[in-house]
Amino acid sequence: MQIPKPGEETKALFRSVVPEAPDVEVKPMFGNLGAFVHGNMFAGLFGDVIGVKVLDDEARDELAAIEGTGPFGPAERPMGGYVGLPAAWSATPELITPWIERALSRVAELPPKVAKPRTKR
Repeated sequence: MQIPKPGEETKALFRSVVPEAPDVEVKPMFGNLGAFVHGNMFAGLFGDVIGVKVLDDEARDELAAIEGTGPFGPAERPMGGYVGLPAAWSATPELITPWIERALSRVAELPPKVAKPRTKR
């Protein structure tokens, strides 16, 4: 499986719509970027697609009704619980920001992710 890489403009857009907060961290993931709160990812890039974690059915239905949304991640194995935002929104970051903030708010309520201990080979 070939993992698409985001362009520099998409990376800059992603960083601009992820809120700066003490518990929020943007870090590289498989050549893309992920936004995390307490170790849990709430938004990410897969190529030039921005995806957000959607934890409730109401929000998922709301997003699904918007033209251009779709699965997030590889076509063969999309990431469960994530929705890819419309590519057309890249020109209008103010449409992206509320969904990023909504995902952050909901994921921040989850228990912090505990790092798995490394196993020796």
